[in-house]
Amino acid sequence: MNSGQLLRVDYLTPDELTESRARGWRDVLGIALFSVDETPLDAADVPLARVATRPLGGQPVLGEVWRAEGPFETGTVGLVHFRSNGQCVFGCVTLPEATVGAADDGATLRSITKRAYAAVFDCLAALRLPHAVRIWNYLPRINRTAGGIERYLQFNEARQRAFRSSSRSIRGDVPAACALGSVAGNSLVVYFLATATAGMPIENPRQLAAYDYPPEYGAFSPTFSRATLAQAAGNPVLFVSGTASIVGHRTLHAGDVGAQARETAGNIRALVAEANRIAGEQLFAPERLGYKAYVRHPGDVESVVRELDQAIHPARPVVCLNADVCRADLLVEIEAVGFGRERREL
Repeated sequence: MNSGQLLRVDYLTPDELTESRARGWRDVLGIALFSVDETPLDAADVPLARVATRPLGGQPVLGEVWRAEGPFETGTVGLVHFRSNGQCVFGCVTLPEATVGAADDGATLRSITKRAYAAVFDCLAALRLPHAVRIWNYLPRINRTAGGIERYLQFNEARQRAFRSSSRSIRGDVPAACALGSVAGNSLVVYFLATATAGMPIENPRQLAAYDYPPEYGAFSPTFSRATLAQAAGNPVLFVSGTASIVGHRTLHAGDVGAQARETAGNIRALVAEANRIAGEQLFAPERLGYKAYVRHPGDVESVVRELDQAIHPARPVVCLNADVCRADLLVEIEAVGFGRERREL
């Protein structure tokens, strides 16, 4: 990789993962493995987040491989397995959920969410890399109601309480994030990237900030920013949170996956423009970002990719996964990451 580059991410097939393992994972910071089966992967001491979500497009397994320059420190802090080069850290934590089925009242999900986030924040404090810039969350049955409350809303409550307990902000200075429903398995999986220097949260002019949502979306608003602009070694990175067909705070185009994908693309273009405006120069372009789309119904994947190709013309293939989206009326959610050219400061 280029000297001084903070991060890059590759999406690897099983054969490519095997080749990378043979090279000893020497530039690998961490891996998220997407598969509905317990696919064996000898990752040695590299943190491995196993997400029970099905790749779409013909591959049974897909590896999201985050790379950085070493040397690395690898280990565990409490529940978190991490790898760090002193400038950034990849970490992951997986907690099984014991309570399942109709009798679930949400207590277990709340408990493990608070435990997972407390462990993440303890790890960042121990490593002196306190600035979480991107967090991924995958939980089973995200749209199911338990104890009269949707599980996604229960997750939001526990996440916000964990931020408060760790004396972290719950609005404004919060990381980019997503929360998806894994289609198999019974565990909460959280993985994250954090840096030594604070990122800059970016909000979308077309959308109300998620942490300012009205009470109709739950008593505890989601704790994330629409994007984060981070940097290390002079290299800016834009993390676009999971983004959907929401304008203001309302879902648009219910039932129309093509229209939802177009609206989502419009939101991402607006976020990129806002990041460039705040940075004071054109660091990023929508077509140069890497995209990962979460599609509720596998049969919709071609429509989603076609609409994204027409609206943005991404230079790289769109990675597609089968997952449930946080609102039951949303059919697709899209996230992105972009690596800007080197500059001295943001």
